[in-house]
Amino acid sequence: MFKSFSEPWRFLSQALTFSACIGLATGQALACTGIVLHAKDGGTVPARTLEFGFDIQSNIYAVPAGTEIETLALDADQSGFTYTAKYGFLGANAFDFPIVFDGMNTEGLYFGAFYFAGDAVFGEATEDNRDRAVSSDELGNWILGQFSTVAEVRAALPKIDVVGTHIDVINSFAPFHYSVVDASGASIVIQYTAEGLTIYENSVNTVTNNPSYDWHLTNLRNYIGLQAENREAISVGDLSLPAFGQGSGMVGLPGDFSSPSRFVRAVAFANSALPSSTTDDAVFQAFHILNAFDIPKGAIRDTGPDGVHTDYTVWSSAADTAKRTYYYKTYITQAVEMVDVRAVVGSLDAPSVLTMESGFAAIDRTSDF
Repeated sequence: MFKSFSEPWRFLSQALTFSACIGLATGQALACTGIVLHAKDGGTVPARTLEFGFDIQSNIYAVPAGTEIETLALDADQSGFTYTAKYGFLGANAFDFPIVFDGMNTEGLYFGAFYFAGDAVFGEATEDNRDRAVSSDELGNWILGQFSTVAEVRAALPKIDVVGTHIDVINSFAPFHYSVVDASGASIVIQYTAEGLTIYENSVNTVTNNPSYDWHLTNLRNYIGLQAENREAISVGDLSLPAFGQGSGMVGLPGDFSSPSRFVRAVAFANSALPSSTTDDAVFQAFHILNAFDIPKGAIRDTGPDGVHTDYTVWSSAADTAKRTYYYKTYITQAVEMVDVRAVVGSLDAPSVLTMESGFAAIDRTSDF
């Protein structure tokens, strides 16, 4: 059940665990993969995996409309401005932070933060900009609490300064870029780099990590021969060369876990998927596609002074932007769970949290024979 979050800024109990592991997180682009599916009934489903080198202890954080939210809240040395959430929203947080890193609001607007370490560049919070400063880690709260469409987000972003405020418990800023999708199907990728703010149309229904989104689009030209249809036999001299079984159209599709390879693979799967009749079908299909991006523990390793860390899929999510339902499964809880965004935030008077993990369970069918 959702529990009252009467002290939403209380997160220091996790500080030591987070601090011990954050060196991995800031030293590499972690392996998150996002897709967007469009159903025949007009519904849109953004979905993604979240990978990290350790358990970030995500839970579902829910914020009702009317909640007052202060920016720069995780920076002990800074204070920003206070705004009132126009719309209720919920989604996955981390380490009890009062911040949604992936979620949706009551208007069907979806937001997802993806690691962009090394390329993400943000400004600094100062006395001059504190009345418009939003930290890179809390942009999801600001977007989901204030806006209902991608067009509104586009118009509003130049009016704020997204800053890389120092967060004591991680000894760094949050190096993100962002995916935003609305109920109409509009989809953008937001990046802050040395060149400043750039907003890209998510024209291929995919987002991963580094490098920049435009680099990934250019890289797709290396794979223009890929297709869903099997290749026909060809003749070489007097020799006929048929393909080995099924899947020959995708020969050459990269299968490793690097961000460029995952981007190409996600573009191939998201855009070759058979059209779903309904949004419910698209949610079902999204989780099947995301299964192809699950990273088992041990497949990616990084050795540091405190030992070996391994990136793995901590959780996966999908959002039905038409019905305003948010779905997720975790490394431990493999069954897909769902919450109705409007029903939840409409019943709350203050921010609340739901424990995300409910445990692994297998259905015993022995007695059904």
